[in-house]
Amino acid sequence: MVQRNARVLLVIGGGIAAYKTLELIRRLREQGVGVRAILTKGGAQFVTPLSVASLTGDKVYQDLWSLTDEAEMGHIRLSREADLVLVAPCTADLMAKMAGGHGDDLASTALLATDKPVLIAPAMNPRMWAHPATQRNLAQLVEDGLGVIGPEAGDMACGEVGPGRMAEPARLLAAITARLFPAPTPLAGRRAIVTSGPTHEPLDPVRYIANRSSGRQGHAIAAALAEAGAEVTLVTGPVQLPDPARVVVHRVERAEEMAAAVTSALPADIAVCAAAVADWRPAEAASGKLKKTADAAPPTLQLVPNPDILASLAAPGALRPRLVVGFAAETDDVEANAHIKLRRKGCDWLLANDVSSASGTFGGGKNTILLLTRDGGREAWPELDKREVARRLVARIAAEFDTRPVLQ
Repeated sequence: MVQRNARVLLVIGGGIAAYKTLELIRRLREQGVGVRAILTKGGAQFVTPLSVASLTGDKVYQDLWSLTDEAEMGHIRLSREADLVLVAPCTADLMAKMAGGHGDDLASTALLATDKPVLIAPAMNPRMWAHPATQRNLAQLVEDGLGVIGPEAGDMACGEVGPGRMAEPARLLAAITARLFPAPTPLAGRRAIVTSGPTHEPLDPVRYIANRSSGRQGHAIAAALAEAGAEVTLVTGPVQLPDPARVVVHRVERAEEMAAAVTSALPADIAVCAAAVADWRPAEAASGKLKKTADAAPPTLQLVPNPDILASLAAPGALRPRLVVGFAAETDDVEANAHIKLRRKGCDWLLANDVSSASGTFGGGKNTILLLTRDGGREAWPELDKREVARRLVARIAAEFDTRPVLQ
């Protein structure tokens, strides 16, 4: 059970997904959370004021111009007396109003007047969700500090398939309780650096040397560290992933840029090197595109080593992080090669994984980890979702730091 006496203001927008809010209200009340509801004109086409009031045990507010409602409560009090505001379903129109700062009805006026955290659960046709205007409004709302839950992909009431389904009540409940009653933050006050993704080492303005890393594991670790309360800097190569919440992100392309960004982020308590950094780069990148001609031999590439970011972080010195964690991406003899890398790099822990084509690790959503420690520890983890790998690693980091003083 969560703490009692918390109160949520629920703004019910106009969409077929409004029926899900009835289940959400019931589950929030079971957890001791009070709910007041604003029912928009569109929302009232899908759920009735009577059904909402019966479940909330409170009056349902609908009209900005109601003299009785304004006298009894008022849109200012309505928005201020809640601990959190949820807009569900949040239609494209509501998103546009919020992003533009409009206040022409009770819902939009209350949202403008609130000083409490706001979460939105978008729900709309997939084409509406993908429209540039909607995505522009979404970006503005995120920049304004609103939390976004979903949407999920699947079959739509209109018969189309794609992203646009409102998140299910269980997911909304989890997001609300996480925001109202945050979990313990065992790494609060700790500083962490995470590297993620590949690096691109240019051959010429068109071509580059790279690898198949998607960055999913590194980004998941950065997110998990932030959820545990750490102050996280993520240095990432080119990836197609959203930035994790509450994380400072530095985007780089080349290994030399990644090394410089990591150095500038020091000092830190924790460093997790999950990036698949290219070991070599061309000694000199061509200023123009290397041309292929019918009678010419392929160009000869002279390669030079890239900076060894993991070894540099693990080297003794005043700025060495207190815990340095590396990854070993191997295709054969995983454990033997991981032990060699652990000794050679000088890091404290090494997470080895099989990245052969049959494993599906590179670019996939799952990972199988062998954790080795400098003091001889060995843990074999089963195949897990990369987010679960991140959570398990962060829990182990938190246990390691449980008795260590915070870096000042």
